Amino acid sequence: MLFNEPSPLEVKVLTKRFGLPNSASIETYLANGGYKSFEKSLEMTQEQIIQEVKESNLRGRGGAGFPTGMKWGFVPRQSPKPKYIVVNSDESEPGTCKDRVLIENDPHLLIEGVLIAGQAVGAKAGYIYVRGEYRYLIDILDKAIGEAYARGYLGKNILGRGVEFELYTHTGAGAYECGEESALLESLEGKRGQPRIRPPFPAVAGLYQCPTVLNNVETFASVPSILEMGGKAWADLGVPKAGGTKLTCLTGHVNKTGVYELPLGFPVEKMINEVGGGMRGGKKMKAFIPGGSSCPVLLGEEAWPLTMDYDSMAKAGTMLGSGGVIIMDEDTDMVKAALRIMHFYQHESCGWCIPCREGTTWIKKLLTRLNQGVGTERDIDLVGDLSANMLGRTFCPLGDAAAMPTASIVKKFRHEFEAKLQKAQISMAGAAKNPFVVI
Repeated sequence: MLFNEPSPLEVKVLTKRFGLPNSASIETYLANGGYKSFEKSLEMTQEQIIQEVKESNLRGRGGAGFPTGMKWGFVPRQSPKPKYIVVNSDESEPGTCKDRVLIENDPHLLIEGVLIAGQAVGAKAGYIYVRGEYRYLIDILDKAIGEAYARGYLGKNILGRGVEFELYTHTGAGAYECGEESALLESLEGKRGQPRIRPPFPAVAGLYQCPTVLNNVETFASVPSILEMGGKAWADLGVPKAGGTKLTCLTGHVNKTGVYELPLGFPVEKMINEVGGGMRGGKKMKAFIPGGSSCPVLLGEEAWPLTMDYDSMAKAGTMLGSGGVIIMDEDTDMVKAALRIMHFYQHESCGWCIPCREGTTWIKKLLTRLNQGVGTERDIDLVGDLSANMLGRTFCPLGDAAAMPTASIVKKFRHEFEAKLQKAQISMAGAAKNPFVVI
């Protein structure tokens, strides 16, 4: 199924089979070049595969943007322990909905990427961890995995080449925290999904304390095209230090919301006006979030001249993140937006770290008061102070994810918080003069 009408400005690499009849089937996949890159990887050494991924400048598409080839290179070659491939399909970041589109339309692309990763590090088994709310995707994945087994692409003696790889699906229970890689591994092992203390990192001690490659769906799905095109050609689709295309979830107050495949470095102005059909109702863009709700918010005028890539966003004081773009127009109540974001993070905190558990709770209470107009100006400052005290003080990035957008909204839209308080004070003063007025 398609998520939206495609744009002529898209560069179709990961999504080139979207829209084909029965695109999720192995017949369609094989008829359109599927599994050719995996077959190519069987003729390559582990070092050659990893080098191609390094040359592609592929950076993790889950949000952190860490170089994928470097990450794979950390897996110890001579470890006596078994090695694993784990797919993070716990896509829970508000504003992000790209991985499910990949699985719905082309699940074999993910499977092929996992197989190539297995070849790169010598893994013989893998797990696809799917968020609880995405359980319907497990049916799609299980069917595709069954097709791959039937055609000899999974199992004990793949394509008669003596290669072995087993692949399984596993569902979470709907916890945002399990999108963090070490919490995901804990959950996959049957334990409570809480982050681990690191080091050691998953590449050395991941699933069952064995060397593990853990990336998200889009990252693995990018690998077959890298081997098909060559790392250098794939890198040239993007910008220096960040190659290829990126699935961008365009949401909010634009005319054509959807998931679009755009090259890294695509201009924000062009993305909104040409891909997204412009601002809804011709209104002005007030706020821009480039990579999901955990990213610092930019003013509209700050965002217009930027490009959609890691370095451009970092220089502007935010992050590309997962590519979950959220557009807010001039009518958006930013106090209410901050409260809504914090409500999510407070609810999803695993409660292990005190700064996150207590910080999100208190900030939510303060934002609730400010939204109702019953707080004080000191409460505005306190929200900023609490956010600052959460940054860098938790075992996982959830505390930062809650603090960064909140701090940016308070800093850039403080006048809206003050206006709410002033409006409430005027109403209360009027009520005091006339006790028969209902406010």
